Amino acid sequence: MNYREICELLSSAGIENAQAEAGLLLEHFCGVRASELIFRKCEDFCDQALQDAVQRRMRREPLQYLLGEWEFFGLPFSVSPDCLIPRPDTELLVELAIKYLPAGAYFADFCTGSGCIVTAVLANRPDTTAVAVDAFENTLEMARKNCQANGVGERVTLVLRDLLQPMDSAFEPKFDCILSNPPYIPTKVVKGLAPELAHEPQVALDGGADGMRFYRHFLSGSDKVLKQNGLWLFEIGYDQEKAICDLCAELGFACTVERDLGGNPRVAIIRKMN
Repeated sequence: MNYREICELLSSAGIENAQAEAGLLLEHFCGVRASELIFRKCEDFCDQALQDAVQRRMRREPLQYLLGEWEFFGLPFSVSPDCLIPRPDTELLVELAIKYLPAGAYFADFCTGSGCIVTAVLANRPDTTAVAVDAFENTLEMARKNCQANGVGERVTLVLRDLLQPMDSAFEPKFDCILSNPPYIPTKVVKGLAPELAHEPQVALDGGADGMRFYRHFLSGSDKVLKQNGLWLFEIGYDQEKAICDLCAELGFACTVERDLGGNPRVAIIRKMN
């Protein structure tokens, strides 16, 4: 199996960036650097792991899971089907957290998944400490691994907790800020997403009938977990700007929405109105 054949196989399976992905697979499994590909496009590679990975990718398993790692905010992260794959759109949430967290902030990352958000913020704000919360042990272990690998493990406490349970005083002291990229896709939409998303944990995608279940629950219990002048930063879906603003108005919060590089609404910045 050579580079050209891998490209053809991936293209035949509907992979849009077949050439780039073929190069990444060869680099990961066979140590072929990108600068070498131009000279080695016709070279046959008999590595069984590479062949298995190509077959799995043709079945639309995410490339990131095949590689076992992915970059986010300039940092390396281990990934597995226990967590969502870190995506560039989420980097805006990290940028805003770095900007808005007060000096010495104590913040939380709800639905932490791979831990990419909390890790990236801590790595860029060495004055801060955090709590990372998720409902699944395997997912939280992945977050722990990534926090430690990126040198922020001593500044984060990982908590196993179902965040849809009633908010109470379990989190003490209260937080200066809470970040979250929660499940926000409406249940009826989840099954119609790209084939790769079928391999990611569905519970991390499904935001209930209207996609707003987690936002509604978090904001309703805000007084129990967030300081009086605290801040929520939520990633939202491209079509949820009006819904999140209406919910905030109903519950007494001020909300502004920042757009990502594609011009889509992406992060809601929410404060309690005095």
